[in-house]
Amino acid sequence: MASRAGFSRRTLLQTIALSALAGCAGGAGAGSGLSLTSSGIVPPVAPRIPFPIEQLGRTRNDYYRWMKYIPETGTREMATLPEMIRAHLEAEAAYAEAVLAPARRLQPEITAQMLARVPGNDAPPVIPSGPWAYASHYPEGSAHAVYTRALLADPGAAEVLLDEAGRAAGAAYYRTTGHQPSPDHRYYAWAEDVIGNDRHRICVKDTQTGATSVLVGEDAYGYGGLVFSPSSRFLFWIWRDGRNRPTRVYRTPVGGGAAELVYEEADPAIFMQIKRTAAGGYVAITMSGPDTSEVWLVSAEDETGAPQLVFPRRDKVRYEVDEWAGRLVILTDEEALDNKLLVLAPGVAPETLVAHRAGSQILEVFPFENGLLRLERQDGLHQLILLRADGSERVIGFDEAAYAVSVPAGQDYAAARCRITFQSPRLPVRWMDVDLETGALSLVQKAGRAGYDPGDYVVERIFAAAPDGAQVPVTLLSRRGTPRDGARPCLLYGYGAYGISSEPEFSVPALTLVDRGWTYAIVHVRGGSERGRQWFLDGRRLSKRNSFTDFVACAEHLCDLGVTRRGAVVAYGLSAGGLLVAGAMNEAPDMWAGVIAQVPFVDMLNTMSDADHPLVPLFRPDWGDPLADPAAYDYMFSISPYENVQATAYPPLLCTSGLKDDRVGYWEAAKLVAEVRHTSTGNAPAILVLDAEAGHQSSGGREAEFREMSLYWAFAEVAVSGGLGG
Repeated sequence: MASRAGFSRRTLLQTIALSALAGCAGGAGAGSGLSLTSSGIVPPVAPRIPFPIEQLGRTRNDYYRWMKYIPETGTREMATLPEMIRAHLEAEAAYAEAVLAPARRLQPEITAQMLARVPGNDAPPVIPSGPWAYASHYPEGSAHAVYTRALLADPGAAEVLLDEAGRAAGAAYYRTTGHQPSPDHRYYAWAEDVIGNDRHRICVKDTQTGATSVLVGEDAYGYGGLVFSPSSRFLFWIWRDGRNRPTRVYRTPVGGGAAELVYEEADPAIFMQIKRTAAGGYVAITMSGPDTSEVWLVSAEDETGAPQLVFPRRDKVRYEVDEWAGRLVILTDEEALDNKLLVLAPGVAPETLVAHRAGSQILEVFPFENGLLRLERQDGLHQLILLRADGSERVIGFDEAAYAVSVPAGQDYAAARCRITFQSPRLPVRWMDVDLETGALSLVQKAGRAGYDPGDYVVERIFAAAPDGAQVPVTLLSRRGTPRDGARPCLLYGYGAYGISSEPEFSVPALTLVDRGWTYAIVHVRGGSERGRQWFLDGRRLSKRNSFTDFVACAEHLCDLGVTRRGAVVAYGLSAGGLLVAGAMNEAPDMWAGVIAQVPFVDMLNTMSDADHPLVPLFRPDWGDPLADPAAYDYMFSISPYENVQATAYPPLLCTSGLKDDRVGYWEAAKLVAEVRHTSTGNAPAILVLDAEAGHQSSGGREAEFREMSLYWAFAEVAVSGGLGG
């Protein structure tokens, strides 16, 4: 269900697969286990055990409910799963290894092609912070990063702040987030997950003594969940409850001491994040749901004082707070669907700084002493606008058919220039500086790519008509001169949920696929915000099917244009994007040569009916509440991929999952795979690849990511060639 997921995933140990192939995966009930016959590979047959569910006067039967397992305490491990589930997952692993053998043979070649596109060190340029320059890089051959800093006056003397490889030694899983120096530059903090279940511990290095300590031992929230106070004396951090929900903010002295509760949220439908405002005047605690928000501020002048409320939360009103020129800057959608900017000074009513303009969605604001940058989106494309201190504006545009712009974190409020990144599907990342007085752009660094010429590729932005007439943007990457004769395969990627846009970024895996004769397409379906807030609203809740039909319409349009042909299109989505591609698979099963669903949210009715799920209360505004609303129940039942598998020939299906995933349980993919196998009238395989060590996001670095993606691309190639059946 969550918006983001890592790519790299390890499959179950080869020994498990081999033992299952040898007939050692018994015990999963009648008909279960893998067998090999003279006619080919026979998949595991999951027992169908009736599990009637009565809900709002409706009855459904969840025949694979037995696959779901949540331990009373601790983390899921293969060794502690109930025997029936463990044996079935082992049989699935063996089947996956057997049926994916043709793809596995291609995988090393594709991985090598990806690695050949990456220089030995493509570290981003440093961003000055006070007298220091902070940086990170991947040592040659390492899957983990090293974080360093050096004095601007002596850039050759780098100091290691965090060596991930050293801390990951001996751990089956290791992932970090939240890296940041304290404002006085004495301390350096990060959050690390050593289990795979998104429960982090927070570590702090004292650069004066060289000592690293674990300041918060467990249950911290790492993503936007830790920040130093303006004085550097305290670390504010967010705690996760037993259901993995971020519900409390604590303040802990950096030098050690008891954690003190700052704020506790009782509403399970509210998420929280913390940050320090740009000018360092406050720690901002932001509570938010899909349709409401509330911000509390802890002043730098009273860091141990109680937080003060900015505006009380109201339904259908969202806002965020920062600080600029001695006033608070409020980004809000109150009577402004695509947002507006207000300023608020003590004792003065809010004033409009930037008025709402329909179709020009304000995404983020970045305050600096000499100007305020804002990132907007117009008709799917980013643009930057500089608001100078004198009130004048300059629009900073970019010349590319589709591209993505971002502003790296950790920049000094007093800086004369703002660092940005610019990239497109054919242009590797370029780091550029925006002069905050003139708005002029200057190039700082380009990411190098061995033997790569961007002119060999073409990026296009086209529009496909949805069944209701909506114009759906599609970003295409192809080799220059590729004919439109329908002869080439195409991979369609989409997400389309939570208002998150699929940005047209540079991707070595996508480039590699194109070099192998494919067209790569990013489909900007409704449910994202590529065309503004209304684009999101038109693809959520009782309009969610629009996302599926948008995706299918884009595939059909690409066939009509001769970009590809029916039966040569592979769909790919992750997390909520897995819901998208599985829904599109049910809508038009004969369109696809294959479907790749990574950690997919495909059992939506059952999951959204689980009030104990950590994310269900938060996301009810997006999907509906099938426990209380009959209309939501009926609509979910009509679109949930698991409930809508048909008696028709399905394309090859590859689903992945993480055993420790608390966001999208492994059983969602397992249940869909089992249902497709049971119901499909064709002979194409439905495959489950389970990572026993990961959660929703995986451990590992770039090479592991490339191995993961190369398996997907190999699966796609074999599927298009008919090597997986169909």
